[in-house]
Amino acid sequence: MIPANMEILWSPNHEDKFLTFISDLSLYQVEPWREGNQNQQISQNTAATLLATNSENQYLKCVAWYPQTEPDHLIAVGQANGRVVLTSLCQGSKDPFALSGKEFVPRHSRQCNMLAWNPSTPNLLAAGMDKYRADYCILIWDVLATPPKNLATTPERRGSFLPTNVEPAASMICKPLHEIGLSETALSLSWFNHEPKTLLAGMNNKHIRIYDLRDISRSQVNTPLTKAVYGVTVDPYSEFRIASFVDTQVAIWDLRNFDKPVLTLMENRPIIKLSWSPTRTGLLATLSKDSSVIKLYDIQHVAIGDEVESAIVERVLQPYGQHAIASFSWHPGHENRLLSITPSGTIKDTTVFERITLNWSPYTNMAWACGRRLLQFDEDAEPRVTDDISNKMKQRAIVGYGLKTEQVWENGVLGGEIALQNIWSWIDLVKSLRDEGKQKLNSKLSGYKMQGAKAILKGELTPVGFPSKSELQSVPWVGLERHNGGQRHIYRNECREMALQLCGWSFNRDGVTINDFLDRLQSDGHYERAAAIALFNLKIRNAIEILNKGSTADNGKGGDINLNVVAMALSGYTEEKKTLWREMCRELKTQLSSPYLRAMFAFLIADDNYDEVLYEAGIAIQDRVAIACIYLSDIKMMDYIEKLTAKMIEVGNLDGILLTGLTKEGVELLQMYVDLAGDVQTASFVMAEASPELMKDGRVKEWVDSYRDLLDMWRLWHQRALFDIHWFRGESGSRPSQQVSVSCNFCGKSISTSVQGRGPRRPFIHYTARTPATKSKVTCCPGCRKPLPRCALCLMHMGTASGMGSYKALGNKPTVSAGVKESKQVHFANWFTWCQSCRHGGHANHVTDWFREHTECPVTGCTCRCMTLDSVGKTTTDSLAQIL
Repeated sequence: MIPANMEILWSPNHEDKFLTFISDLSLYQVEPWREGNQNQQISQNTAATLLATNSENQYLKCVAWYPQTEPDHLIAVGQANGRVVLTSLCQGSKDPFALSGKEFVPRHSRQCNMLAWNPSTPNLLAAGMDKYRADYCILIWDVLATPPKNLATTPERRGSFLPTNVEPAASMICKPLHEIGLSETALSLSWFNHEPKTLLAGMNNKHIRIYDLRDISRSQVNTPLTKAVYGVTVDPYSEFRIASFVDTQVAIWDLRNFDKPVLTLMENRPIIKLSWSPTRTGLLATLSKDSSVIKLYDIQHVAIGDEVESAIVERVLQPYGQHAIASFSWHPGHENRLLSITPSGTIKDTTVFERITLNWSPYTNMAWACGRRLLQFDEDAEPRVTDDISNKMKQRAIVGYGLKTEQVWENGVLGGEIALQNIWSWIDLVKSLRDEGKQKLNSKLSGYKMQGAKAILKGELTPVGFPSKSELQSVPWVGLERHNGGQRHIYRNECREMALQLCGWSFNRDGVTINDFLDRLQSDGHYERAAAIALFNLKIRNAIEILNKGSTADNGKGGDINLNVVAMALSGYTEEKKTLWREMCRELKTQLSSPYLRAMFAFLIADDNYDEVLYEAGIAIQDRVAIACIYLSDIKMMDYIEKLTAKMIEVGNLDGILLTGLTKEGVELLQMYVDLAGDVQTASFVMAEASPELMKDGRVKEWVDSYRDLLDMWRLWHQRALFDIHWFRGESGSRPSQQVSVSCNFCGKSISTSVQGRGPRRPFIHYTARTPATKSKVTCCPGCRKPLPRCALCLMHMGTASGMGSYKALGNKPTVSAGVKESKQVHFANWFTWCQSCRHGGHANHVTDWFREHTECPVTGCTCRCMTLDSVGKTTTDSLAQIL
């Protein structure tokens, strides 16, 4: 530690004082920064005030701050001649041991390279010296020692303790407490924090040695050969881990495997300093020569051997921009705070911010760690987090969201959002169409696998794999009797008709007319949409009537103007191109707030160009797709469908499922939806309706596993079981096998007939009235033929009428019939049940009857109070009787 540049050091006793030195010692105090302050600003909020300066020590090479408060600001100064001088920068402070002014003089003069106070025994000061042929290089001084009064009374004695050219002084100590390393060089020193008598030293440019002051003779054991002997330092949070450096290499050592470094870090320039953080475990800072950055290595895990890779995170701290840094010093108490200094003396006070690890519990409680602090955010303190997706998913799971299989649309009602209502209504529609197609063998929907409108319009369901050319038709307006010949051109083919069915626009089939559809929309209060759909189907009179009705309804949802005014404007429609009516409609359209009203006027004034209608963002996706299927040519329609599909996938809009279907594109759309909304619940339930091949997609499995983990963390075990049943119903190929069964006490194999029948072993025989002697009996284990336990009450062997078998219930006694193919679970009264404490039990109905009148176990000699130990004991006997 030779201060060729400016050095800096935090006080170990005062959190607001530090020292700088190169030839002089300067003591500073950190104070709050104020405008107009003449002191040196060292951070945005702090400034440094110079308290004292000491220039009396010549040939200063190294310093060490005394780790005690009395005397205050006592500094040990190592000099070029090997002397160590104790000097105080605080005049008038208490000095009960008269330490200030003491000098410790080696036998022979040579440079002092390093000073280190013992952290546990502060009166011990270690000094590392250069090599001298007949002297020791490590001197352990006891600063409380007093010089002998008869020191140097004769020239001979003086020569044995002092250099011949040095006169003794009253405060001079010449005899060290310990001497180590004869004819060697000590380049660096470090005490072990939890071993006060153990010293680590870098020696001779080739050894790192550990010295135990209790037995110095054994210090040379396990000393590795290495050139990385500079800056040796012990990790304050791990006594087994030390660091050292040489040139551009940092070596991390583990004392349990001290033969070679367990980790080597390389720098681009020669290293001049390294230091472990005293407030953070495993954080090592290094500084290279003429470098403008301090490198921080967060050593999270160091592997010994090649089996596991070490886990290290490297960070860079650059407090001065491109200006070089001379030195730095960690604050001994403030977490991740350090001072740095430039060669010119500019000081910076910097705090290294930790990487924050954020954890959000499924109960919407947020916790994150920042250094030593663990911060938590409680949902009770902020009610707005009730709208968080995790809370929504939990509440939906409790009410059975996604489990409605008969009326699938009800899942959307439980979801409580428009997007969820739309996707579940679409799934309900396509499932009904698919079931209807299966009933009609000639229907194109008989082979339907939840494809979207895009796949249908491309002709993927047709036998040839592409759609037939659309037929152009001219359809007159309905309700424009005064305008004979008013018509619109529409396109029709089989694929377009199938796509209209997916959009819910399959009118005039199976008794469902457009009027029924419009009436349903009006009953829900959607008058604008009902009027627009009537207009898009060329029923302008119906549209006018709906608008008039909506203007007088209590729940009417008119725009910025009265719906009667819009109806009056529609009544003036004409097919003529250049009229005042068309000009007024164009101006009125821009003033309307309702997207459906704007689309109505855009549709009326369109000249075979429906872009203003199709790109109206407020119109439902199914309505826009239906308009494209009716009024666009084949090329324009597919171009529009492709663009709309890409847009829906890009924004993760669930309404886009109408276009993609439950296909690979649908998975991409749902993935984007999950990325944006975090709703793995809806994504999992929706994909449960897809094909088994698609359910095996890696992304789908990730959603399902995430949702299962959430249910487990919420402890919604029942909902988890229902979800698994619902999921494996579609993924039949990977349905899990039975995981819980009753096993034999002797061989450990299951005694269940259903489990026995699935495995490679021979199946258990059916229940029969008579069984040949060569075959297993129901009272025996089917694996080892040993008898099963007896019921504690009826004394019959278990298994007489339990497990999976065919039976006919006669009153309360089920009887097993032979040769019956249908198999049901045996009545609960005949199941096994036993106490989890004493392990005694029997048939469920017998045990229940017993505990109606008793509290102790029915087995003679057993004093276990079975019913009071289990939660079932809290259940009334009447409720148990209802179960049985």
